[in-house]
Amino acid sequence: MRAFLLLFLLFPLLELAVMIKVGSAIGVLPTLLLIVLGVLVGGMVLRLAGVATAWRARERLARGELPEQEMLDGLLIAIGGGLLLLPGFISDLLAVPCLLPFTRHFLLSRLRRRTEEQALRRRAFFDDLSARSGQSRPEASRPNVIEGEYERRDD
Repeated sequence: MRAFLLLFLLFPLLELAVMIKVGSAIGVLPTLLLIVLGVLVGGMVLRLAGVATAWRARERLARGELPEQEMLDGLLIAIGGGLLLLPGFISDLLAVPCLLPFTRHFLLSRLRRRTEEQALRRRAFFDDLSARSGQSRPEASRPNVIEGEYERRDD
């Protein structure tokens, strides 16, 4: 939590320092125009890409599939658009990988791989812990199987 607080306080100061540096290099008016342009582009990208992602998710739902890829794409697009809406150059640079399709898919594949590895580690730890304590797997994690016979009747 302290790191988040430090980042929350430090980020605006870094943005301000970069804006001052850019403003001294290219002038105040071009710097302000770049910041306003970034905010406008962020709003348009957020609107257009968000609608396109929502339509793709809706199509998958209509086919009876879960739109997990579209949801993750939408999340990264929302993060990127939100970063573009923030005034400043650092946030704009952080937004670009979230908005470009090939970098967004690369980020999502890395995130999925990392999540799967973490889930495997947790499961291995749980299995190892239960094996050391001599316990079998808990009843809640066993599948419910009901044995029986059935007969199909077409009336």
